[in-house]
Amino acid sequence: MNEDIRIHSWPCSYYLDTSKQWVSGRLVLTPVAIKFTADKTGELLVNFHLSSISEIKKESSNLIFSSLTILEKNTKHWFSSLQPNRNVVYNILEHFWREQLLSSQGAGAEAAALQSTKGKELTGLLTGSQKQLEDTAKVLHYQGEQFDNIMRGLNKIEGDMDVADRLLTELESPSWWPFSSKLWKAPLESKPKETATVSHSKNQEGILIRIPVIITHRTDSNVKPGKLTLFASGLEISDCNSQVIHRFESKDVDDIRVHTPYEISVRQRFIGKPDTSYRLLSAKMPEAIPILEMQFSKKMQFLEGALGFVGARKSPQVDLGTSIWQAATGLLGGVVQPGSPLGGREGMDSDQVQLQKQEKVSQEEANELKQV
Repeated sequence: MNEDIRIHSWPCSYYLDTSKQWVSGRLVLTPVAIKFTADKTGELLVNFHLSSISEIKKESSNLIFSSLTILEKNTKHWFSSLQPNRNVVYNILEHFWREQLLSSQGAGAEAAALQSTKGKELTGLLTGSQKQLEDTAKVLHYQGEQFDNIMRGLNKIEGDMDVADRLLTELESPSWWPFSSKLWKAPLESKPKETATVSHSKNQEGILIRIPVIITHRTDSNVKPGKLTLFASGLEISDCNSQVIHRFESKDVDDIRVHTPYEISVRQRFIGKPDTSYRLLSAKMPEAIPILEMQFSKKMQFLEGALGFVGARKSPQVDLGTSIWQAATGLLGGVVQPGSPLGGREGMDSDQVQLQKQEKVSQEEANELKQV
């Protein structure tokens, strides 16, 4: 799925060293690679992995034109005429390149741990019940989709009602009304104390997750790096120096749109003034989206580019594989320890008892399977 997702694309020019000329085209960034396609011919001129990049720099071609250079396996690639500007492309490429390098360190150990030598032998013990598990998983998945659609519709209705209630409250007592009830509240001297108390409680509040992000405010073309912090009471956007740019309380968030598994937008709507909206892009966003979905399930909206991410997380094959492995673990425990409740005939079906009689596993093979 990661190879097919297009995170961003920018129109630019690429210096083709073989013909000694600049070629106009489009630079494309995916979660794992960088590609460049020519406009006229449609030919893929550049395609390399992010982990193979040695350096990303801002330079000038012919000492005049601003360019972006990428050093990949002793080959220097030149990109110029970047739109909207060079700084935007540099910040996004440098962010995903750094995150790819950090995540690739533990990839080798994880891949080696997933390899198993006795997996096929273990699944052979469950051949009789595999078909029933598949049918049950399909039925449960279909029923779960129906419940999800119903709950999504109810959450959408409730979220819209919360937004409408807040906007109606603002209409009932606007800030410009001279007889507003806000004028009869506590005097101004108490405000600094209340602010200090609130800030102190926020500092003591537990952090659910904090990830580096690329921030775009409203529809501005300029982007800047920063951090996204999720609390139990809301979310906070800050810059690289940990200075808070904006903090959304849970009640202030009107909707969160998931454009791709790596990009979201957070918005708060107002009457009589522009909305407060931030667009956030991060390589760690797939880790934060499930937490956002638990906190703001009524206000989450998955767009077309993120529907595949939701389906992959709720795939019936994943649930089926987990159920098969759990059943296999229980059957293996019964073979190793016949006297335990898991190994007794009362806790097994007749098919599993027959399979246990037919497939006799020695103590050494059982120990080896249990280690795997």
